[in-house]
Amino acid sequence: MKKESKIYVAGHRGMVGSAIVRELHRQGYMNIVTRTHAELDLINQQAVNDFFADEKPEYVFLAAAKVGGIEANQSALADFMYDNIMLEMNVIHAAWKNGCKKLEFLGSSCIYPRMAPQPMPESCLLTSSLEKTNEAYALAKISGLKYCEYLNRQYGTDYISVMPTNLYGPNDNYHPRHSHVLPALIRRFHEAKESGAKEVVCWGDGSPLREFLYVDDLANLCVFLMNNYSGNETVNAGTGKELSIKELTEIVADIIGYNGEIKWDTSMPNGTPRKLLDVSKATALGWTYRTELSDGIRLAYEDFLNNPMRAER
Repeated sequence: MKKESKIYVAGHRGMVGSAIVRELHRQGYMNIVTRTHAELDLINQQAVNDFFADEKPEYVFLAAAKVGGIEANQSALADFMYDNIMLEMNVIHAAWKNGCKKLEFLGSSCIYPRMAPQPMPESCLLTSSLEKTNEAYALAKISGLKYCEYLNRQYGTDYISVMPTNLYGPNDNYHPRHSHVLPALIRRFHEAKESGAKEVVCWGDGSPLREFLYVDDLANLCVFLMNNYSGNETVNAGTGKELSIKELTEIVADIIGYNGEIKWDTSMPNGTPRKLLDVSKATALGWTYRTELSDGIRLAYEDFLNNPMRAER
């Protein structure tokens, strides 16, 4: 990308999209096009086609998505599938129709099989069944990834995809029921500390292993890949490090300063037992993460405290 290139960031108000905009600005890219959901409904095919015909962006970062944790995924399976497939297909197709030079599709590590080899290489995609608790979302993301691949193969486009591990950081969603595990824990322990609660109950038994990547590190990789990678296979985005949910919970409680008891509700689902990405591909390309987990959680907690409207939604 040249500094003057016209760049469209879809989903710029979300955690990932806003981080990509910050990173682009940091690197001197200023010709950035954005639209709020009110201005452009990405599920509306005609509206998306009109937008691309009018703006003709040269590069697209597709970070828009309907996202949520286990509860949100399980309670709205059809919505997660329909909304994500429609918006990603509309954007990718319109980009191709209007001569976009390069598009980068943002997926999720949940695309990989539930019992994938650990750490999970990009090549394990579609080798066995998915985790049921987020199957609808995973199928939608796989569809977007594959559509990029098929356009490359059929029409010679240069559309790439990146699959992040669990993300956290500024502009995260701290909703008490619809957020992912780390922001949910930040909110839960903060409220427990504020209320003087003697105990906090967490889902499952704390045994699942998870990997977490600070969202600004992901944004740095996204811009790096746009400038340095072409290929049909996706690129994993992570740290290559994992810890148990129990260990994560203890770190969050310590950073927030909650000293009560932590209990586990084993009647609730654990989700996938382990989700560690093989990040050797990104490493071989010359990229590695920067932010250690404890430092990132402190930054995320500062964001939570300094953004009361976002924390309360």
